[in-house]
Amino acid sequence: MKMDYFINRATNWDTPRRISMANHFVNALLEHVEPKSHWKGMEIGAGTGLVGLQLLQKVRSMVLVDTSVKMLDVLKKKIKGVKNVEIVSSEVTDYQVRDIDFVFSNMSFHHIEDIPATLEHVYKITQPNAVMVIGDLRSEDGSFHQFDPVPHRGFDTDELSEWVENAGFSVKSVNTYNVLKRERMQGKISEYEQFILVAERK
Repeated sequence: MKMDYFINRATNWDTPRRISMANHFVNALLEHVEPKSHWKGMEIGAGTGLVGLQLLQKVRSMVLVDTSVKMLDVLKKKIKGVKNVEIVSSEVTDYQVRDIDFVFSNMSFHHIEDIPATLEHVYKITQPNAVMVIGDLRSEDGSFHQFDPVPHRGFDTDELSEWVENAGFSVKSVNTYNVLKRERMQGKISEYEQFILVAERK
């Protein structure tokens, strides 16, 4: 069984800083995409729902996917009684129904081992002309997560765009939408660019 990276963080996840990060992403997404009321959406790496729950009211229904049981426990408390949400406690590659119109993910792709394979699976479960939005870090020196084990130290967006195109999507835009500032070494402020990639299924 894969280790739950967030097992000791979930209950205290929703800090003002993380809420602000989520809001920045949602605002950037809505500048590029107008969600349709008939869409079925999916968030990859939904966590406690800081992004997905903001977009839920704009679509018909939503599938919220995450591998962290503890994060989803927090999310389930927020959506108690909500009918148009499906929780998937697994990898997105375990979702097999081809019915998704809108896929988005914020700060989760750097936790995914095999990005090309994941994108190919997303292609298989999306409808024609589906929209995909990925938000994450541009390539960094590894200091963002310090000693935490993550597969990717951000992304070269040219390389990520190539993977997206190879999976069957057409990249519409890639933009920097936010810069995070962190003191990783005493007295030194490091800056980390966050990008948003918007693509459409061919």
